[in-house]
Formats: sequence, C-alpha cells, structure tokens
Amino acid sequence: MERERIAIQRRTTPNPLKTQTGGHRKNRQSNRQNPEITGQAHQSGVLRSLHVFRNRLDALLPSALWVSTPPALKLQMMQTQWGNCSPGGTITLNPHLIKAPRDCVDYVILHELCHLKEHNHGPAFWALLARIMPDWEQHKARLDGMAEMMLQK
Repeated sequence: MERERIAIQRRTTPNPLKTQTGGHRKNRQSNRQNPEITGQAHQSGVLRSLHVFRNRLDALLPSALWVSTPPALKLQMMQTQWGNCSPGGTITLNPHLIKAPRDCVDYVILHELCHLKEHNHGPAFWALLARIMPDWEQHKARLDGMAEMMLQK
C-alpha cells in the first residue's frame, strides 16, 4: 500500500515562558497542558483519523469500478470543505470528518471517488454518485446539519 502523507498546518507561536529580553519567567500556568504532549496527542488523533479513513476508503473501493489504483489519501484542515480530489487523484479529507457518523464519512469518500472519473459537479457526476449511493442526499443533509458542531475545535 502506498504510504499516506499527512498535511498538518503548523503555526508558530512565541514561547510563553520567554520575556522580551530573552530571559525566562516562572511558569505560573503549571495547570495547563504541556504543549509537547498536546502536539503528540494531536498527531496521534490525526494518525487515528487517517487510519479510519483509509479503512473506509478500502471498504468502498470495490463499488468504485472506475478506480484501478487506490488513490493517495491525506488530511488537511479546511474551513469550508469536508474533502476534495486533486487533479492528480489525491483525496484530501478534513480531519474533523472523523466526528461524523460512518455513513456521512462514506458519503464524502464516495463523493471524492466520483471526482476521479467526473472532475466537476455536472449531471454525469451526480448520476455516478446516485448509482453507487442512491441515498446520498440523505447523508449529505445529515452531515450538513452537524457541520457547525463538528467544526468547533
């Protein structure tokens, strides 16, 4: 199996223990989580999400007869999308999708698999999606109804 790549956007934040003069002040916030632990937990969550999504993708591939090779899969935080499919065939999923029920995850993955054959949202795309997931509209509506809650950090 091709090795999955994980896209994690990192932001740089100043060290809260350093003062402007370069010295250190006492850590009065000792009850807060260690940033390294938080980072490890985040990475662990991302790896777990990637594993779950890869398993769902593998389970759904037999229904996508037009896909000859399993696509590359990566995760990336997105503000307005659950997933996308690059022109090169890489499927990118939003890590927040892990909070969704399995049927909604399957809908997003199948939606992106359809883009491997139909690269736009034209009639042929929707017909293809309806052929492999006849009740896709129900799953999309369910996901849309939960989006605000799931996208909260």
